[in-house]
Amino acid sequence: MRHILIVDDEAVIRGALRRLLEREGYRCAEAADLGEARERCRDTRFDLIVCDLRLPDGEGIDLLAEAGETPVLIMTSYASVRSAVEAMRLGAADYIAKPFDHDEMLMMVARVLRQRGLERENDHLRKDLAQIYPIEGMIGRSPAMAKVCATLAKVAPTDTTVLIRGESGTGKELVARALHAKSPRAGVPLVSVNCASIPETLLESELFGHEKGAFTGATSSHRGLIEAADGGTLFLDEIGELTTAAQSRLLRVLQDGEIRRVGATASRTVDVRLVAATHRDLEQMVREGSFREDLYYRLEVMQIHLPPLRERGDDIPLLAEFHLEQACKRIKKPRPAFTPEALAALQRHRWPGNVRELRNAIERAVILADDAITPELLALHAAAGRRDATGELSLDDYFQRFVIEHQGTLTETELARRLGISRKALWERRARMGIPRPRADSR
Repeated sequence: MRHILIVDDEAVIRGALRRLLEREGYRCAEAADLGEARERCRDTRFDLIVCDLRLPDGEGIDLLAEAGETPVLIMTSYASVRSAVEAMRLGAADYIAKPFDHDEMLMMVARVLRQRGLERENDHLRKDLAQIYPIEGMIGRSPAMAKVCATLAKVAPTDTTVLIRGESGTGKELVARALHAKSPRAGVPLVSVNCASIPETLLESELFGHEKGAFTGATSSHRGLIEAADGGTLFLDEIGELTTAAQSRLLRVLQDGEIRRVGATASRTVDVRLVAATHRDLEQMVREGSFREDLYYRLEVMQIHLPPLRERGDDIPLLAEFHLEQACKRIKKPRPAFTPEALAALQRHRWPGNVRELRNAIERAVILADDAITPELLALHAAAGRRDATGELSLDDYFQRFVIEHQGTLTETELARRLGISRKALWERRARMGIPRPRADSR
């Protein structure tokens, strides 16, 4: 039962208001002046204070500073815009003029209490989220994720270049966004670039910009994405896909803070913090000569390694509930529940596509589900029933088996989606493992 303190120097008004509120199920206490109200507040925790503006020993707004988190509704018979604005400016929850209509008072009391209840609920949720997700958007309590969050919290406030390593689908861009959000540069936009998605012929122009006439089709000057990130953070995803020429230009940005547009004769100064990500073996690329050694050493000053989902078993239920909530909001469907068998299947699965695969599996299940999400709706093709002689199925073995078994009936896009990876990553793994596409496949 909500407990309300009524503060008014007129006993008739206090009594009438008390009877009105008690008829609605509220529990009430009374005070005739500020001194008595302060004593009441020391002894009792109230959910709401309804206080007259003019009292024998001061003004009702004097109680605002001492009320703490308890909302205060101000009453006055001296209704004026000035007193209303002053009361609200100092923190009053609302303002009502006497004589007031009973229904208006009840509606206002209910609204203030409801608003305060929502604020408290949000406070509790934020505290719970801070324990589960210590860095915004980073979900998990596993030791592996705790280590990631601890490193992120230390490096985010600096301007140090960061290299994020991890398999496809582990959330490297999410880490980059968290680094930017927790940095002094958070007020400037983060510029994200997927290097693998830009054709080689356009890569340098897109990143570094170009001058008018620099090449055929350059009809005007163009500011590159690095210049667009000036003062903020530049996130280069799949940095291993940069051409040798682009690597040389990027190295100059990191060393000297200078950028020169394609076709320009003069350099421009830029202030950017670089966050890069890759799932490729940069060390091997350095040995092969396809990635500059000096650029690699610039990038490896601070590395964050994102663990694959198969190493985060304790986080899977948390991630599943989070992505279930998000999928239901996107699809606008009532939230179904996971069956115990579905949760067990989620934790058994090897997750070759990591968090991206988990998100896709849950979204598919939400679309198909009625009241509950079952293992069949998740369509995980869990590795539990397909073990090798050692009892384990490697990630590559699982990938190979899945592709060979389903490439005859699924398109490349569908294969990639079911595995929770991009078409490019699917193509790269096919090439590395020597799995040709079916000849008849026109997809």
